[in-house]
Amino acid sequence: METVSILGTDYTIQVKKYDEDEIFARCNFAAYCNGYTKEIVLCDMSTYKGCEHESRATLDVLEKQQLRHEIIHAFYIESGLDDNCFAFDGPWANNEEMVEWFALQGPKIYKAWQSAGCL
Repeated sequence: METVSILGTDYTIQVKKYDEDEIFARCNFAAYCNGYTKEIVLCDMSTYKGCEHESRATLDVLEKQQLRHEIIHAFYIESGLDDNCFAFDGPWANNEEMVEWFALQGPKIYKAWQSAGCL
């Protein structure tokens, strides 16, 4: 089991087969971050419904993207932003579009910062 430090708090990273974790089916998730137990759980995408025939290269990219996504959730949780931001339709920090944008653009932002010498 791997761990990642999120603002000084260790989160375990687990990979489980689709049928090993009922949350995947019940919530229609391929991954999730649990701020109470400090764990990130990813589905082995080769076992996820609908992905069984994808290439290993495609699954690797998908799994890395999901891990980045869940790490963003963990940062929001550890920052106190996951449910403490007021909004009529729910906290902005739980907005999946916002989280996914950071997860997708993060590597590009990091590369730009490196290029600009501002890290």
